[in-house]
Parts: sequence; C-alpha cells; structure tokens
Amino acid sequence: MGLSLLRPAIKVSSFVVFVFGLMMAVPLLMALIYHTGNSEAFITAFAITETLALMGWLVSRGHAIQILTPRHMFLMTSLAWLVISLIGALPFFLSNDAIDLTDAVFESVSGLTTTGSTVLVGLDNMPHDILVWRSMLQWIGGLGVIGMAVAILPFLKVGGMKLFQTESSDWSDKAIPQSRAMVTLIIYVYILLTFLCTLAYMLAGMDSFHAVNHAMTTISTGGYSTSDQSFAQFVDIPSHWIAVLFMLVGAMPFSLYVHFMIKRQWRVFRDQQIKGFLISVALISLMLGVYLALNNQELDTAHAFTLAAFNVVSVVTTTGYASGDYSLWGSFAAMLFFFITFMGGCSGSTSGGIKVFRFQLFFMMLKESTLRAVHPRAILRRRYNGQPVDDSIIFSTAAFIFIVIISQVALTLSLSLCGLDLITSLTGAATALMNVGPGLGGVIGPAGNFASLPDTAKWLLSVGMLLGRLEFMTVILILIPAYWRG
Repeated sequence: MGLSLLRPAIKVSSFVVFVFGLMMAVPLLMALIYHTGNSEAFITAFAITETLALMGWLVSRGHAIQILTPRHMFLMTSLAWLVISLIGALPFFLSNDAIDLTDAVFESVSGLTTTGSTVLVGLDNMPHDILVWRSMLQWIGGLGVIGMAVAILPFLKVGGMKLFQTESSDWSDKAIPQSRAMVTLIIYVYILLTFLCTLAYMLAGMDSFHAVNHAMTTISTGGYSTSDQSFAQFVDIPSHWIAVLFMLVGAMPFSLYVHFMIKRQWRVFRDQQIKGFLISVALISLMLGVYLALNNQELDTAHAFTLAAFNVVSVVTTTGYASGDYSLWGSFAAMLFFFITFMGGCSGSTSGGIKVFRFQLFFMMLKESTLRAVHPRAILRRRYNGQPVDDSIIFSTAAFIFIVIISQVALTLSLSLCGLDLITSLTGAATALMNVGPGLGGVIGPAGNFASLPDTAKWLLSVGMLLGRLEFMTVILILIPAYWRG
C-alpha cells in the first residue's frame, strides 16, 4: 500500500520540481547581467533540479493518476513542499557567498513558507541575483499557499477548512475543470496584484529593483527585504502605507478577487471572516498608535500611528517586515506583538497563523457552551457566512488549536535545550510555527536575525516553519503508522 501512495506523490512532485527549476532562469539572468560570479551556481542548481525531476518521472512512469484520495493528497502536499525547500537551498549553498548547508536550507524554508526569518547578514551589499532568488522563493511560496488553501486543505478537512470547500476544491473528475479554472484565475490575480504593488512602490520613490523585490514579498506576506534594516531603510511615510495596503490585500481570500473579476461583486463587508479580520487589525493598530503617541514624546502623531499600523499589520498578516524595533517600545507593546503573532489573516490568503475564522469558530463554541449551561435544552443553530457549521468542523478546529499549543510547547522546550534563552525560545517557536518572521528580544527581534543561533536550533525552526505552513495535520497524519496500512 505504501508504494501505491508514493508513486502518485513522486509523479506530482516531479512536475512541481521541474517547474520550480525553470524559475531559476530569472536569477541566472541577473547573475549574467551584473557579473556577480554566481551564474555557475544557478546553472548547477538548475541541472540538479531538472535531473531530480527526470528521475522522479522515470520512477513513477506508467502510473496513471485517476483517483486522488485524501491519503494521496496528504503525502503529495508534504513531499512537494519538502523537496522544493531543499532544492531552493541549492543556489545559496553553491553561491560565492559561502553560505553553509544549514543556513541555506533555513533561508530556503523560511522563504518558501513565507516566514521571512533570515540568517543572512549584509543584505545591502549582497548580489542582486541572491536577493532576487530570496524574493522569488517567497513569491512562489505565496502562490503555493493560496493553491493549497483553495484546492487541497478544504478537501482534506484540515482544521475546520471544510467550511471553505467549494466546487473548486472538489477533486472528483467532474470538478477538475473548475478547479483548474480557479487556479488559473488566481495566478492572474496574483501577478496583477504584484504588478500594481510594484507600480505603487515606484510612484512612492523606490527604484525598480527594490520595488519589484518588495512587491513580491509584500503580496506573498513573506517579509524578505533587500536590507538588514528591513523596511526601516525607507523613511518616507507613503511607502509604509502602500505596504500596509498590499499586506492586507495579501492576507485576504484570493477567491474574493476572483469572484470580483467574474461577477463584478465586491463581498468584503458581507464576509464574516474578512469583517472580523479588518476590524481586529484596525482596533489593535489604533490602540497601539494611541499608546505610542502618549508614551513616546519623540514621535509626532502621524509617525506614531504609521509605525503602529505598519508593524501591527506586518505581524498579523505574518509578513514580518519591521520599520523599528518594537521590542523596545515597552512591555505592553512587546506582549501585544507576541499575542498577535498567533492571529494570522484569512483563509485562502498567503498569510500564516491560526487564521481569523478559527478564532471566530472558537468563540462561537464558547458562546454555545455558555448558553447550554444556562439553557440545557436550548436548540442552537451554528452558522458561519450563512453556512451550517456541523460538529466535525468544530471538532477539527478545536483539534487544530490543541495541536498548535502542543507544538508551541514542544518546540519551545527543544529550543531551550539548544541553549537559547526564554524569550528567544518562546518567540522563536511562535514565529516559526505561525510563519511570521521576527521574534522578540535582542537576538531574533526586529533588529536582529537568526544567524547566531546554533545549527540544531535552525533545523528545529525549519521543521517548525514547514509544520506551520502545512497546517500541522497534513504532516502529522503521514507520520502515523496507520496511514501506511490497508
């Protein structure tokens, strides 16, 4: 039975690897144009990638994929993300910048999972091809995240995602054309939004190189920048508000934009998840803005609210840009940023985190439990966006949140065994599992990075980033022996 699961997974992964390898042509062209000396690294990485794709195709040749069961999809999803994360590390490892294997894999995993944590220093002087490859990893990863959220996770009923199952996420033969059409439209929307973000950044004063790189990492809510200062390198306020706008765009369901393209109907204020997300972000930003204006006399009101909105949106959407070291804004601000690390954006977006809809379902469950304590015989109907919410959705949501808590505890303890202090261990685990980027403290905070961590900690965090990006259950289920039997 194990072989019958592996062959389809290898076949699909081979195609993904083949397409992924073709993307290396862009940084290779940059290496040739700017004479960085990394052209050989990208050529070698491309050759290795396409060879692996060919080998995978040969191994799985003759095995027609007709019916994709949930068991196939769990394995395909996990295998594809693992393989391209390792392949994405090749250009870093083979480049002239002497990036060791551990750092190369960490940077690749962080990029593809759109986490944004980095181990690289001296980004301001780094070759253009490496900077472009980092940004492309996040842009590719963001597109993969949307596809997974729209077409795979609802079908697998992971963590309450069944609530968002539509015809586009039904993998029966009848619905495959609709699924392909949906994915195609999402790709068009993704490219269009990236172009619009690039144009907006250029109008705000960025040169084309910085604008393109930051547009890719903004729409993907990834957070990689072209400078060690992250977004603090841009001192003008307009560019920060442009980033706020497009980070919010990236954190909302892309099916919303597709629906607008097709039916010309804007459903933002009719969607329970989107309303909850936007209201939460606005209230948190307002609260922090008032706090900064009252407690930091060096900041004028406009600057205080810009800093608050930018950094709150960056963390909530799990982008991970930083325009200042918010860990120095006082204990209230530091704790606020730690807690909103777990929030996340909307389902079907590029953002990570627990996601707003799960908090809404959790409070729905809490409200129901309270009402039943007062009125045991009451007949209560659960509805979310007009859809009935059955017990299986509530159960999978509760299970998801429980797994997040267990994973947070386990990873924090594991990092502490590597010699990391409490703040670094706690926030490092949270930022990896939620795919946010910076943690708190002087080591991995907004003004630091992950370069000084021991190699064991970097591997643990890489596993945590993949676990969080694949919504936990997708990985955990294939590790259970029963998955491979019968």
